[in-house]
Parts: sequence; C-alpha cells; structure tokens
Amino acid sequence: MTENAWTRWPSREALGSEGIARIRRLIGWAVRMLALGMLLWGTFSQNRVGIWPGILAGAGVLLAGAVSWAFFRTTYQHRLVPSLACVSVLLAIAVAAQATGFRVVALVIWCGCGITALERLPLGAALPVTSVALASFSAFNNDVWLTTAATAAGMALAGYVLRLDAEARGSAQRLLAQERAARAAEAESAALAERARIAREIHDVLAHSLSAQLVHLEAARLLIEREADRQQILERVVAARGMARDGLTETRQALSALRGELTPLEDFLAELVSEAAGAEVTVTGERRPLPAEASQAVRRVAQEALTNVRKHAQGAKVQLRLDYSDHQVMLNVRDSGGRPGELTGAGGGYGLLGMRERAELLGGSLDAGPEEEGFVVTLKVPV
Repeated sequence: MTENAWTRWPSREALGSEGIARIRRLIGWAVRMLALGMLLWGTFSQNRVGIWPGILAGAGVLLAGAVSWAFFRTTYQHRLVPSLACVSVLLAIAVAAQATGFRVVALVIWCGCGITALERLPLGAALPVTSVALASFSAFNNDVWLTTAATAAGMALAGYVLRLDAEARGSAQRLLAQERAARAAEAESAALAERARIAREIHDVLAHSLSAQLVHLEAARLLIEREADRQQILERVVAARGMARDGLTETRQALSALRGELTPLEDFLAELVSEAAGAEVTVTGERRPLPAEASQAVRRVAQEALTNVRKHAQGAKVQLRLDYSDHQVMLNVRDSGGRPGELTGAGGGYGLLGMRERAELLGGSLDAGPEEEGFVVTLKVPV
C-alpha cells in the first residue's frame, strides 16, 4: 500500500449523505438511536446511581453525543487534528465511564470509535485509533477471549467495509457530477454551434442579396443625379426589387432549413437551374437524405456558383452535376464561359472564400478555378 493511501482522506462525497438511499438513511439513524439508547440504558439501569451521579452521567452521555457530532463534521472537512482531538475526548469519556462503573457506556463508545475511525479517517490515523479503541474493548469485555477477539475483528472488518462502500458511493457521485458537467458543456457547445450556423445562414443570404441591391440603388441614384433617361433608372430600381424578392425567398428557405423543413436537394437544384437560362443538372449515384449542414452547403455553393456565372459569364452554358458516393457527396458546377454581366461589380458577398470555409467546417473541400473554356467549382462534403 502506498504512502498516499495511508494519508488520503475518504472523499467528501464519501463522507457526506448525498446519494444514500432513503432506506439506508433510516437504517443509519436507527443504529444511532440504538447506540444512544444503549448509552442511556447503561447509564441509568444501575440501581446504585444517585441523583447527582445520574445527572453527571447523563451530562457525559450528552457530551459524548456532541463530540461525536463534532467528529463527523471535522472529518467531513478533512481536519485531522480536530478529528483526533474529538476521538481522544470520546476515548477519555469511555475510560471515565469504565472507572466509575458504567461499563456498557464505555464498551459502546469504544466500539463506535473503532468502527467510525476506520470509516472516516485516513488509514494512517485510523489504525492506531481503532487499535486503541478495540484493545480497550477487549480488555474490559467479560466474554471469553475467543468471542472477544472475534467480535473485535468483526468490528474492524465492518469499519473497513463501510469505508470501501462509502468510497465507492463517493466515486459514483463524482462520476455523476462529471457526466452532468459534460452534458451541460455538450449542450452549450451545441447551442453555440447552432448560433454559428444561424449566423452563417443569415450572412450568406443577406450579405449577397443586400450588396447586389446596393449596387443597383447606387446606380439609380447616380442616374437620377445625371438626369438620365427614366427607363434606365426604372431598370435599376426593378433590378433592385428583383434582388430583394430573391433575398426574401432565400431567407425563407434558410429559415425552413433551420427548422429542418428542407425540400429534397434534387428538387432544389432543378428549380434553381430552371431560373437560369442554359443550365442543366445531372444527378448520379444512389439518392439519399443528407444531414442538414451538408445539404445547406450544397445549396449555397450551387446558388453562389450560378450567381458568379451571371456576374462574370453571362450567356454561358452551365452544367451542374450532383454525385452521391458511399462516403461523400460531390457537386460540380462548370460553365462554358461568356461575357461579363451587369452585376460584375456587385461585390463578393458570400463568395468563393465563404464557400470554402463552409466546406472545411464540414470536413470537406472546395476547388474553384478557370478552365480552357470557362470556370469550374467542385465541392466535396463527407456524409
């Protein structure tokens, strides 16, 4: 046994009452009441006890009860010197009781000290206390030596078993507290992740939509200051209104995604390409539902890729290919090249950087770059 085991206190969870079943608490209180009853019976059952000696004996019993309570408190606080002082006072009370003829009182106190010392003190301090208490019990017990020795050994074993049981209960309480803390941390982490997801969705939708609207509205303002043709101004305002309408639609889609009310990914892509001239979508592999984050990543990348085509390659033919494999889903968006559109200067919004960050958050990747005849965007997300 290591030195640490000799000097280590039982944990406070082991010394406390938390986690003890109701029936065990009742049994514990019953044992305490039985011990108190034996003390009182041993004090007042002798006919030769007078009034004043009886009063003093009763005061001694009350003092023993108060010191026992103090011993339980000091051991719970892991205060060795006060605990040993309380035990010493109890042993002194037992010696005084034996010397004045209250043998039952002395035996009960010695037995209680022997058992509770093993249960609540560090072993290095408990063994001497238990040895003294049970040796005193054995010396003054009237039974035959074999019975006395068996009784003393049984009480020592009972104290150590109570110690092991308390330590096992304390370990269970600590594990339960750690599990509760882990669950609370997990719930907090999930809440933070959900907040980050909502922030990304709002940013993806509003940053792109509002930046495009600002471009059109700023152009309309400049046209008004230059007293340009009314039709030119109206075209810019109508374009801004269209951007606002599209942003509202995307916002509703984002809210539906946050509520888990996503339309099938294939249907979404089909609707998306139907609004873009010269775009086609192809789906390969075994179709299956995707996690919400993965599905949203594919949707956002598809939207941004088509927006970039309208900005930088107006009139280009676009091929969208969605491929389901065993461990990932891949989206490939390829355009044939075209002329810059009227939204070329609309700003990055979500952009390629945002798409790449979204993919990396999911453990995937995004590659984007020019080809001989156009531009290609490839998203891979593990599922």
